[in-house]
Amino acid sequence: MAAKETSEFIKKSQRTVLLYPNFKNNIGANRDSNLRLAEAKGLARAIDLNVVYAEVVNVREPKPSTLLGEGVVSTFAEIISSHQTELVIIDSSLSPVQQRNLEKAWKTKVIDRTGLILEIFGERAQTAEGRLQVELAALMYQKSRLVRSWTHLERQRGGLGFIGGPGETQLEVDRRLISERIAKIKKELAQVVRTRELHRKARKRVPYPIIALVGYTNAGKSTLFNFLTNANVFAENLLFATLDPTMRQVSLPSGREIILSDTVGFISELPTQLIAAFRATLEEVLEADVIIHVRDITHPETEHQKEDVLTILNQLGIEVDHNPNLIEVLNKVDLLPPENFLKTQMQDVSQKVLVSALTGEGINKLLKLIEFKLSASLETFTFDIESSNGAALAWLYQHGEVLERQDQDEKIHLKVRLTPANWSKYEKEYLKGKNFFNFKDITSLKGL
Repeated sequence: MAAKETSEFIKKSQRTVLLYPNFKNNIGANRDSNLRLAEAKGLARAIDLNVVYAEVVNVREPKPSTLLGEGVVSTFAEIISSHQTELVIIDSSLSPVQQRNLEKAWKTKVIDRTGLILEIFGERAQTAEGRLQVELAALMYQKSRLVRSWTHLERQRGGLGFIGGPGETQLEVDRRLISERIAKIKKELAQVVRTRELHRKARKRVPYPIIALVGYTNAGKSTLFNFLTNANVFAENLLFATLDPTMRQVSLPSGREIILSDTVGFISELPTQLIAAFRATLEEVLEADVIIHVRDITHPETEHQKEDVLTILNQLGIEVDHNPNLIEVLNKVDLLPPENFLKTQMQDVSQKVLVSALTGEGINKLLKLIEFKLSASLETFTFDIESSNGAALAWLYQHGEVLERQDQDEKIHLKVRLTPANWSKYEKEYLKGKNFFNFKDITSLKGL
């Protein structure tokens, strides 16, 4: 899937210098700075920027005016000029003043990590909802950056305004106009939330459990989604290859139907504007019966990536500590060396499954664990139905798990596992006051 042009100024080969400031006193200083630089390169490649120079810059004390020291700024002015640079990416957060001063010193466009991620999201969004969410996040970000004045340069493009000539006329637009647009988008997204709630209520009337896939970007969520659903969701070795959520109906081995939801990938330092803007999308995670956290077990910083994902889930209001409905999928085991695979197998795997979404290894175990999680909230009912009542029998197979069936002359003796809500619906629709027995079937769960 080729990246599309997002403005008249963006070119797929735009010459880009990428700098990762490694703050010595930063809380994340224990992370590998070279890996962070590599991730930033991946972000730039996601929109086909041509990174002509990249470097980790050690920063002892960030400067309020330029982030980097005066000598460093001067040194990179020469490097940026010699590479005929069209864009500089600082893989960190820049204040509006820092961004303006660096642009003046380097005489080229400068964006920070938030601006880059917003630009990627702006290019990836395919649905009207996704585009609204990105625009909201972009406007909230731009609203605080109406301090720059490059009126002698190129006219601002009509896109999001983070990449392109630094003649930022959109950033000079009256703050009131931006606020009005933000208010309008929020109203439209509120309607999206209401529509999603209606869809959610409709699903609850045919209550298939929701299984939500979450994970760090490029962990293999979409590949796993495609394997489980036989769908053709865009899955490529790109950061944020998937942005708009996708939902598909899936049959578990028992015959039980579920809804599988693929969501946007997370990343460290995901802009708060995006978390807020995409809340309507991420509400599918909040409503999920089971959350599957897909991890790239081969990544050198897989534990750090896990922390980043759990932090965002916490920000969404999801309890992640000792959550019985959270499953960890350790993906890409087909790429692990044998000794690492054995070491991983020896870890506590009560809530974890080793999987290769590419080869299918471990998928059956994952499906069984999903069934187990869903069954934990079910009750088992034992009763008879008339042999001629095909509609009731079909309903039970569709909405529950038939554990036992004994066909007799005029009746069928059944033992069925259902949610209490589904049992109430079945009782109201088909049972009509007939006698039945029900009990919590705890022992039957152990064999899953």
